[in-house]
Amino acid sequence: MIEVKNLTFSYGKDRQALHGLNFTVEDGEIFGFLGPNGSGKSTTQKILTDILKGHGGEALLFGKDLREVHTQEFFRKIGVLFEFPYLYANLSALDNLHYFSSFYPKEQLRDAEEVLEELEFKKDFLRKPVSSYSKGMRQRVSMARALISNPKLLFLDEPTSGLDPAGAVLFRRMIENERRKGTTVFVTTHNMLDADLLCDRVAFISNGNIVALDTPRNLKEKNSSHSIAVHYLYQGRREERMMEAPELKSGIPFPYDELLSVHSQEPTLEDIFIQYAGRRLS
Repeated sequence: MIEVKNLTFSYGKDRQALHGLNFTVEDGEIFGFLGPNGSGKSTTQKILTDILKGHGGEALLFGKDLREVHTQEFFRKIGVLFEFPYLYANLSALDNLHYFSSFYPKEQLRDAEEVLEELEFKKDFLRKPVSSYSKGMRQRVSMARALISNPKLLFLDEPTSGLDPAGAVLFRRMIENERRKGTTVFVTTHNMLDADLLCDRVAFISNGNIVALDTPRNLKEKNSSHSIAVHYLYQGRREERMMEAPELKSGIPFPYDELLSVHSQEPTLEDIFIQYAGRRLS
């Protein structure tokens, strides 16, 4: 679906943003592109959505080089959620969606009100201007705009930005639903929870270089200390003991009255990113 070979980009003579990226995204995959602000993740997405011109190397979508395709039919297969909602503030949610829908064949479109309903958009705001919406409401309309054309390839830039926890759960469910339909999803984010819960594979980008690429589970297992924290009660006192995982094969090797919890101490994705990149994600 996406193939990137030795991708480079510079904003000027001394401002090289990408230093030869190589990765692929398979059909039907949710691929996370993770890094802090200024790492090159948004630059990469802008190249892949053909917003940013003048890259070096190759960027192929649907098997075609972006520099060689300029047809509406090609770009109609792509949906984009921008980090900052790109909506007409004086128009309502429905007016915005009807306007953006006019660029696509009718047979390709989903019903605007149905998509907004799936996104739990407040019905009494459907015909009010976007300028009166909260950030979370604008994010819902922007997601509806990305989904309304039934894209085969979906680019999401910080999809849960501005959402409360319930809204974030809803968006993750919507993204999973798109994948079940066969949509390929490319997510750029610095939200490690989104990446861990959603993505089949993640790439860590730092200073314009990919420093790691694997499944979240493999990254955590490869970088785990394999320590186990055991919390227990003994003679009326709460105790904690750290152990190595192999020590538990023959059972708990110390006296206790009641086990309270046994937890592996695997690193988070952010812990792993710091190991590879030497900096935090936010």
